[in-house]
Amino acid sequence: MLRLFHILGSKIIRFIEEAGRIVLLLFQTIRWAVRPPYAVRDILRQMEQVGVNSMPVVLITATFTGMVLALQSYTGFKRFNAESLVGTVVALSMTRELGPVLTGLMVSGRVGASMAAELGTMRVTEQIDALLTLATNPVKYLIVPRFIAALIVLPVLTVIADIVGIAGGYFIGVNLLGANPTVYIKRTKEYLEMDDIYGGLLKAAVFGIIIALIGCYQGFYTKGGAEGVGIATTRAVVLSSMLILISNYFITAFLF
Repeated sequence: MLRLFHILGSKIIRFIEEAGRIVLLLFQTIRWAVRPPYAVRDILRQMEQVGVNSMPVVLITATFTGMVLALQSYTGFKRFNAESLVGTVVALSMTRELGPVLTGLMVSGRVGASMAAELGTMRVTEQIDALLTLATNPVKYLIVPRFIAALIVLPVLTVIADIVGIAGGYFIGVNLLGANPTVYIKRTKEYLEMDDIYGGLLKAAVFGIIIALIGCYQGFYTKGGAEGVGIATTRAVVLSSMLILISNYFITAFLF
């Protein structure tokens, strides 16, 4: 029994310590992000890595999500003679939930893992220690550009995902299922509000912070050589994905 309490207490203490280190890293990142000089070139390079290189997977995911959403909505609404609301459901679902959440999850799997692997490799090969020796702050040099890039790019990717997903739903609804295109567009405009879009963009910004912070944290504190890099990469993807889903609930409850 005592051993059980010892194990449970150790897990809780380890969780609190890790959460504290993540919060401290967030504060350090924000503090160094607002202090000059600003590494614009590094930020642009990370924006390309996070945004441009993630475009194919986001486009494919959003397109087929909108298409299957329209197909399923039409099948269900047909039972109640409410086929005209398919466009509304697709638009609201993409802008409020599916656009930012799926974009965050896809980018987390691709970029979060990349950040953790890159920084983890630098840690185990003592490159981060070399930066300290050269009087270069590793948070300013390594984490801040990734943090700012993810914060900027995730909302942009979400807008693109929303547009592509709605277009995919329109294609299926009008061309495959025979919905009236005028009614489809009219109902979409009638019920879709700017607050729905703004809420989705706020979620995307928070998800960007989570992806960059968790990916960089796991890589920055990697231990154990090549095996540690693999563990850090896996933990970055799993933890950031879980935090995206958890934070999505609380943001939704707060906004809507």
